[in-house]
Amino acid sequence: YNENPECYLIHGGRTPNNELSSSLYVLNVDNRGCNRKVTMRCQEKELVGELPEARYGHTLSVVHSRGKSACVLFGGRSYMPSSERTTENWNCMVDCSPQIYLIDLEFGCCSAHTLPELTDGQSFHLALAREDCVYFLGGHIASTNCRPPRLFRLRVELLLGSPLLSCEILNDGLSITSAIATPIGPAHEYIILGGYQSDSQKRMLCTYIALNDVGIRMEPREPPEWSSEISQSRTWFGGTLERGSALVVLPSGSNSTPTDAYYFYQVRFQQEGDVEDPTQTCSQESTDFEDSAPLEDSEELYFGREPHEMEYSS
Repeated sequence: YNENPECYLIHGGRTPNNELSSSLYVLNVDNRGCNRKVTMRCQEKELVGELPEARYGHTLSVVHSRGKSACVLFGGRSYMPSSERTTENWNCMVDCSPQIYLIDLEFGCCSAHTLPELTDGQSFHLALAREDCVYFLGGHIASTNCRPPRLFRLRVELLLGSPLLSCEILNDGLSITSAIATPIGPAHEYIILGGYQSDSQKRMLCTYIALNDVGIRMEPREPPEWSSEISQSRTWFGGTLERGSALVVLPSGSNSTPTDAYYFYQVRFQQEGDVEDPTQTCSQESTDFEDSAPLEDSEELYFGREPHEMEYSS
């Protein structure tokens, strides 16, 4: 958001009471003191206009056009409308309508946009943004219980009056859900790993993706030699740690204490050779968090800093 690498946007998801949230939060670095600690502050952003309903499994991206920025929200899953809910299907989930929501973070204004190319809602897809474009890849459609190899490009022009949105359906997508997009290289290059290609089958392959002025380029990449624990596990999830590094999490499969309920693996990707024709080498390692102190609910989070990070601190 606002070209700030130390800022995160958090929207929706499940609450501790298993309800769905429609709130938007901005998580950023509040200050940098000389006490070797960084303060992370989370603030709720008030939204007005055509508000997106509470949901999870959606994506939130940032586009830049004509010197302005906006958030693009798409997809996700929510509870069945109250008018259609009965005792039997009270907790049933359905895909949200396939509308594109634009959010102006400066004023909190939201607007909903319907495009003829988007006919089905979807969830758990990937969204990769570059300048005024967002590429949506994969996803699951609840009404048909399928993972079509979808790939489409959304272009957002933030004109002086109202924004102009256009959508183009592209070929050669990926049938994938709940995957991890790990950035590598100088800019707009990613390795896609993890996720599922069916309800009962994990996607064990990796894909290299590059976004440029022409469009999107995808190439298969050799995955790491997954450990037997990863290969045999039915469930996995995770996220990006830093450039070229991802965290893969496996349930332990035992009735152990919450602190021992998961196994953590760090997957690293290293580029070699020319930037225009990169080759990735992969490695994985088990990460032991046994000595890590558990995080507790707090308005502020502190992360330790290394001595070399103090050089330019005020």
